[in-house]
Amino acid sequence: MLRSLARRGERDVLHGSFGGFFHSEALPGALPRRQNSPQQPPYGLYPEMISGSAFTVPRAKNRYAWMYRIRPSVQHSPFSGADYVPWEHPTWVSPPFRHPCPPVQLRFRPAPQPTSGTDFVDGTVTLAANGSPAAQDGCIANAYAMTTSMSAKRRFLRNADGDMLILPQDGALVIRTELGDLKVDPWELALVPRGFAFQINLAEGTESARGYFLENMGDHFVVPDLGPIGISGGLAHPRHFLAPQAQFEDLKGDFELVSKFMGGLFRSPISRSPLDVVAWYGNHVPCKYDMRLFMAVNTVSYDHPDPSIGTVLSSYTSTPGLANVDFVIFPPRWLPAEGTFRPPWFHRNIMSEFMGLLTGSYDAKPDSFQPGASSIHNRFVPHGPDAAAVERGTNADTSKPERYSGTLAFMWETRLVWHPTEYALSTLNDADYPACWGSIESRFDPSQQPPSPEPYGFPPVKS
Repeated sequence: MLRSLARRGERDVLHGSFGGFFHSEALPGALPRRQNSPQQPPYGLYPEMISGSAFTVPRAKNRYAWMYRIRPSVQHSPFSGADYVPWEHPTWVSPPFRHPCPPVQLRFRPAPQPTSGTDFVDGTVTLAANGSPAAQDGCIANAYAMTTSMSAKRRFLRNADGDMLILPQDGALVIRTELGDLKVDPWELALVPRGFAFQINLAEGTESARGYFLENMGDHFVVPDLGPIGISGGLAHPRHFLAPQAQFEDLKGDFELVSKFMGGLFRSPISRSPLDVVAWYGNHVPCKYDMRLFMAVNTVSYDHPDPSIGTVLSSYTSTPGLANVDFVIFPPRWLPAEGTFRPPWFHRNIMSEFMGLLTGSYDAKPDSFQPGASSIHNRFVPHGPDAAAVERGTNADTSKPERYSGTLAFMWETRLVWHPTEYALSTLNDADYPACWGSIESRFDPSQQPPSPEPYGFPPVKS
């Protein structure tokens, strides 16, 4: 059902439901209400559909948008294949990779500060990847650092390989898309579906910016089912995802289109801005989400729940419950577990983890994991809290709850192994990282008999 999702007094974004239908028009009556492709569209606009799913998928998985634009997008692309010039970007690359992938714990330092005149595309560094753009499977983990806007270079980007999940760490962004603009601050995320042309600029007053972004080449992200959590609250609420209001420009000039296709980058001259959509509706749309609105779920008795309780978005495979990639966050929250080692436990998982830190500190590595850094713990590679976290977690007074404040870590957890890039291994790798577990002491004492009966982690009666 087509429904209005705008809230009065909020001019820049549309409120709605993630995966549901939004609609917007920059001129009154520009959006046809009774059909998709009228013979004589309002204002002489051209109807154009972008489909994010196959026509025959179940209706619940349909993703598409209808746009009503000044010129069809065929005029926002080169007219000759020779104009798509391959670009051997030094640091933005795609899988599959052929170099060895060591089965070791990995940590990468933040990417260096870029030089003046570096935009989002120039400043992208691929850290690890898996799957295949050709097979539409897997994902790519990147960092970005920029000192200038793409608009300064009259440049646009169109990624046909994957949906882009953008996480600003430092510096606010304005993401201009075919469907409108989104201002995205740190603590927020932006999601730009594959196929759209867009531009990432520094927000007013921002001199530089850095962060992370994921290219999801698998199925589109959805908010996870809540199961026993209930129906109206918990984790990320679909109504908190915001879409842009329609706005357009009719500009002719010398522009550049950077296309990502089949894992390659291509640079092309175009003569008009592709941001000329006057009205649109659909559910295949760019959006943003404020991660401070995430309703964290945690234990109120004992033990540390699995990290899946922090899942914001999931891209599923055909196997029920198995994700191509889960996007998980570790936001500010209370930890009240009694009689419990509160940091994440030691573990080896079949899923592979890419960790990043947007701000603050991470409880499993409170002194050594810095904002902008990243770590990879691949399939069945052992990992867990470092020696300092073990010491603190073992001796903490768990009769008192602990509040984690000012911190936001995240994880991209995938069924496929994260294959680090040659650049990350040779330039950013912290080769001493595995040594952080070297000073953990053996506590085994066969003469120390455990209490009998074993106490409850959370006694039903307070002593």
